[in-house]
Amino acid sequence: MNRLRVALAQINPTVGDIPGNVARIRESIETARSRGADVVVFPELAITGYPPEDLVLRPDFVDANLRALNEVSAAARGIVAVVGFVDRGTDLHNAAAVVHDGRVAGVYRKQRLPNYGVFDELRYFRPGSAELLMEIAGVRVGVTICEDLWDPDGPVAPLARAGAEVVLNLSASPFHRGKWRLRRSAAGTRASEHGVSIVYVNAVGGQDELVFDGGSMVVGARGEMLAEAEPFAEDVLVHDLDLTAIRRARRADIDDPCRAVGQPDSVDRVVVPTAGAGDRPSVVARGPVVHDDLAETYRALVVGTRDYVRKNGFRHVVLGLSGGIDSALVAAIAVDALGAEAVTGVSMPSRYSSEGSRTDARELADALGIRLLTLPIEAGFSALLETLAPVFGDRPHDLTEENLQARIRGMLLMALSNKFGWLVLTTGNKSEAATGYSTLYGDSAGGFAPIKDVYKTLVYALARWRNAAGAAPIIPEAILTKPPSAELRPGQRDDDSLPPYDVLDPILEGYIEKGLGIRALVESGFDAEVVRRVIALVDASEYKRRQAPPGIKVTTVAFGKDRRLPLTSRYREADP
Repeated sequence: MNRLRVALAQINPTVGDIPGNVARIRESIETARSRGADVVVFPELAITGYPPEDLVLRPDFVDANLRALNEVSAAARGIVAVVGFVDRGTDLHNAAAVVHDGRVAGVYRKQRLPNYGVFDELRYFRPGSAELLMEIAGVRVGVTICEDLWDPDGPVAPLARAGAEVVLNLSASPFHRGKWRLRRSAAGTRASEHGVSIVYVNAVGGQDELVFDGGSMVVGARGEMLAEAEPFAEDVLVHDLDLTAIRRARRADIDDPCRAVGQPDSVDRVVVPTAGAGDRPSVVARGPVVHDDLAETYRALVVGTRDYVRKNGFRHVVLGLSGGIDSALVAAIAVDALGAEAVTGVSMPSRYSSEGSRTDARELADALGIRLLTLPIEAGFSALLETLAPVFGDRPHDLTEENLQARIRGMLLMALSNKFGWLVLTTGNKSEAATGYSTLYGDSAGGFAPIKDVYKTLVYALARWRNAAGAAPIIPEAILTKPPSAELRPGQRDDDSLPPYDVLDPILEGYIEKGLGIRALVESGFDAEVVRRVIALVDASEYKRRQAPPGIKVTTVAFGKDRRLPLTSRYREADP
């Protein structure tokens, strides 16, 4: 056989929706079979969705997943399917089943279990100890799962020594900006190191705070990119692997005594009794995708918002429109994710709201085509000031009165949510979350925070990108150019309380994502006093972040599972 036709089924599973996931799997099997594929490969834990977290500790959940595997096996007739599921033996395993003609022909158990960042696999699974090498119509095909590919000492090496020509990798690799570069590098490196072609299949879609961006790909035995699926979309990518080129690379390996093919004892071997599809017209390869980090970050925010809303049963969202940049970007994301008819904006002016902010909110709503409600907060604010006056006495107005306004707005949005069943989108960004520049039970109140992991400077970049990407700008230029302000007191500006964002954000990125301390940040050129002040704000605001709604991860270290710190901690870095 000179060609192996592989189908990469880049699907969007939902955690716990086992019947829905099986329906997607069966539909993709039928598509792959109709296009003459020899083997169709699915993402990691496609039957359960990823990450299933503590659901896997429920025996009934694991039972349902095993019954679903039988359904998938029954559908895989005339084609080999490799499907991710939870396997149960003495322990639980993150596993891949090779199914064909109504039966499970082999099972591979993931060996490298990630336990960092958002991953907790050692909490649930035990690592496998054997590689799986199957033979399909004379082609030797190895099976790996996600992290197995990233480890230079992982199972790709013994599979290659056992004679693998193709290595499949079932993955659930979440998005962050630029992640595609790391995946391409890992797949290309493993392929060229061992003279095997890598078939990498990633999930797509939103799951809680994670977005899976797809990027499924076929890499040649020299590490070259052969084909790549469309990012952020379900896809069945079909590609003909040229076995002649792979075997030429394998012969080079055999001639190298350091990489010679042998018979490692840990490799399980499975022969799948299929003759292959024989002669057929070759499939024209779909070339590599041209990536754009800014565009893909915006798409991640759209997909994450869409799937969180839809997968949790909501049909409508509501958000406050202040006339500022953050709410403008969230409104644009919501419309692109759900459609204008599913989004309501609420203008809640106070005695301190500028006329420009009111008109900017109206202009934005008109450009987006969404309904805009106007609910002034003056009456409620005055009533609360009157109620509190006997207690506050002659104390001057301060942050207390500012926060009252934010909390009134939060209460109004939650009232609309309760009355109409709408999900409240909060509009705070990562710069604010990091420094505690928000009001508990006020502007932080809500059900989902689309730009929670987006620094303020990136908010502006995404807004300008969205304006340029459409037929016409949707975010008014006034919103993009006016100084940011919460407008909770006369003449207020964000930079009254925080360093300018072009100074603040690089410090935050260094401290949060790169783990740099005071000394390292100062040595890299930042003012020592500003660094101390910023780090103090970040450290003091953990209690606020712990109470914030979930939001979409787009950076390497997002608040939440990526960064877990105690609420009560007296540790502070010694000042150099």
